[in-house]
Amino acid sequence: MSEAERDAGNRQIKAVILLVVAVTPPLIALQLDPSLAELLAALAGGTALGLVVVWYLGRLGKEFTGGSRRTGRRR
Repeated sequence: MSEAERDAGNRQIKAVILLVVAVTPPLIALQLDPSLAELLAALAGGTALGLVVVWYLGRLGKEFTGGSRRTGRRR
């Protein structure tokens, strides 16, 4: 697998994770008959949470794959 293919696959995985996390709060909110503003707020909150999750998983993945070249010892 080339580096370009791996990068494309990683982008797709990140997009799917972001999509799933972003749409979950609005779908849950639909059970409570929300107004449009509440639905948009749930979508915005889910998107923000999704971005944090994708960032965290990316950072965590770099630690396992050796992507972050740290010097020194671990604490």
